[in-house]
Amino acid sequence: MQCHFSTNNIKYIDYKNTEVLKKFLNPHARLLAGKRTGVCAKHQRKLAVAVKRARFMGLLPYVSQ
Repeated sequence: MQCHFSTNNIKYIDYKNTEVLKKFLNPHARLLAGKRTGVCAKHQRKLAVAVKRARFMGLLPYVSQ
């Protein structure tokens, strides 16, 4: 599997783009592992920060309903 962000030449993972971030969350709103999604380690760390920021701003839930 290729990294989604490397193949699409995405330099910055925006925390406001919740549609992209939701692809990397499981049904319980937890972040999926890089092995499952195919995201490289560098982008996995940036993705985690973006998800945490989106949760803090209220754009993503901490847990599912």
